Amino acid sequence: MRKKTKITIDPKYILILIVVISVLLIVVSFRFKEKMAPVQSAVGNIITPMQKGINTIGRKLSDQMKYVNTVKKLVKENEELQKKLDELSTENKLLQQDKYELDDFRKLYDLDEQYAGYPKVAARVISSDPDNWYNTFIIDKGSDDGLAVNMNVMAGDGLVGIITDVKKSYSTVRSIIDDDSNVYGTFLKTSDSCIVSGNLQLMNDGVIEVSSISGNAKVKDGYEVVTSQISDKYLPGILIGYVNNLQMDASNLTQTAYLTPAADFRKLDMVLVITQVKNSQELKEMLE
Repeated sequence: MRKKTKITIDPKYILILIVVISVLLIVVSFRFKEKMAPVQSAVGNIITPMQKGINTIGRKLSDQMKYVNTVKKLVKENEELQKKLDELSTENKLLQQDKYELDDFRKLYDLDEQYAGYPKVAARVISSDPDNWYNTFIIDKGSDDGLAVNMNVMAGDGLVGIITDVKKSYSTVRSIIDDDSNVYGTFLKTSDSCIVSGNLQLMNDGVIEVSSISGNAKVKDGYEVVTSQISDKYLPGILIGYVNNLQMDASNLTQTAYLTPAADFRKLDMVLVITQVKNSQELKEMLE
């Protein structure tokens, strides 16, 4: 069986042939222009619609490319604007945080000036019980900062509570609104004594309890109650709050009332700790 011989043509010869044919067609077109007119017309009738179609498709493709490029540009600009917006939002939050901290420091400064006779250190609240009130909470200062158990804690316009436990770098505070808290108080205007007791249930109405007020005490709603000299843990003269809803007991011997605390126990961020513990022995000597 004879094997078929494969014929191969060099591409350069094909290119030369195409060039020659093209030149011949050009020469023929010019040499026999009049005779070629019908052919040119026929070819034009075929090619012209094709050109229109190609031009229409080209314009649509061009418009589509412009649309895609515009969309890409808008998406990029939107991403850049969103990035700037996020940066501005972060800066705004930081400015708001700085403002709140500045307000807190101003309040602490005013409180420090009000009780200038007591040595104090500022501390930040870093944890609290998972409820609506700061009845017990933790601050970021401890024994390494000179703090000790029974040191008084203040915020807002007055007393917050007392330190009950101290570690090296943090301390636990029990506030005056806690159910286990009892503070000896004195009416600033009349020097009548009373007992301020924590009550978390009443704190939902923004008040705690005041009891053991003498039935003869000439006290009125709105009077200030401060820590008493006879307290064994609380230093004297610290504002606890303001009494309201005074009522005489059934025995007519004592009165009870509610007290609105001087500190806001819905939110505590910064506090002042009085770095002085009341000396019970000194108190005993005073009472002898």
